[in-house]
Amino acid sequence: MSKNILMTGGARSGKSHYAQELALKSPQPVLFVATAEAGDEEMRQRIEEHKRARPSTWGTLEVTTHVGSQILQKRGKAQTVIVDCITLLVNNIFRQHGDPTGEAIDAPFIEKQVVAEIEELVDCLHQIDASFIIVTNEVGLGLVPANRMSRLYRDLLGRANQILAKQVDEIHLMVAGWPLPIKSALRPP
Repeated sequence: MSKNILMTGGARSGKSHYAQELALKSPQPVLFVATAEAGDEEMRQRIEEHKRARPSTWGTLEVTTHVGSQILQKRGKAQTVIVDCITLLVNNIFRQHGDPTGEAIDAPFIEKQVVAEIEELVDCLHQIDASFIIVTNEVGLGLVPANRMSRLYRDLLGRANQILAKQVDEIHLMVAGWPLPIKSALRPP
């Protein structure tokens, strides 16, 4: 029986590492869906570090948007799918449709794109018999961002996380490398 997990927490809290540990215990084969783009040298190095940390037997799908439809097309025989991460997926949508200065931003349009992307992923969860481990950041715990674009990003990532949280069996909040269960498959909603 498949089980869907949302892994959230701050930057470098151990989300990706724990997601991989869970996948190692789950039915094989595993598909790792990477949403990051190497926009600079530091990010390229981070991506390479993540690749080295994964077993070579896992499949990899690198996709920046339309994650749900890409998984449906290219899942193969994977019984476990890690999506790492929603934070960068939402960022990719902002890069495609946003104004970096934040001056001429069409917030309703970007919100529509983010919601459509997450709903496409939710549809994918329901269409295939595989377990999903979805990694995302919890960015709403700090200061209110100083500019409009950053506030919109925080708000839309929060909305994306809420949509996904309603669809998964378990939620784990990662704090300093330790998973704290927030929602459990063993307990009614």
